[in-house]
Amino acid sequence: MKSTLAAGLTATRRYEVDKGRTIGFMGDEARVYNTPALIYDMEVTARDLLLEHSDAGEDSVGTRVEVDHLAPTLLGQWVEITVTVEEVKGPGVTFSFTARDSLDNIGKGVHKRFVVGVDATKARLLAKAEKAKAAS
Repeated sequence: MKSTLAAGLTATRRYEVDKGRTIGFMGDEARVYNTPALIYDMEVTARDLLLEHSDAGEDSVGTRVEVDHLAPTLLGQWVEITVTVEEVKGPGVTFSFTARDSLDNIGKGVHKRFVVGVDATKARLLAKAEKAKAAS
């Protein structure tokens, strides 16, 4: 991690609410931005901010999400997500986030990520895959 990663950094990203980001169980006329898409879009925004302050061979994984999804966003609207670094503690990074559409504040919460070495993580996952294979 670079020394430029510090509390107070922010990033904002806008997403179009397409059909894949909506619920469908109430029918097409009631399609709204779904909570899993809100979480995914927020995680991408936070990860992208971290990548700007990561060294070669580093990435991050999500470790915790606390989300309040406060209002619906209609299919075809946009959502703007802002993440703010609240704390950097070793490889652990805590973000707060807000989300809004053109009419409402639609979400807020906390997200934690852990900076990892890509090669070490791949090795750990391959070892786990071998253990899983042996256990089956």
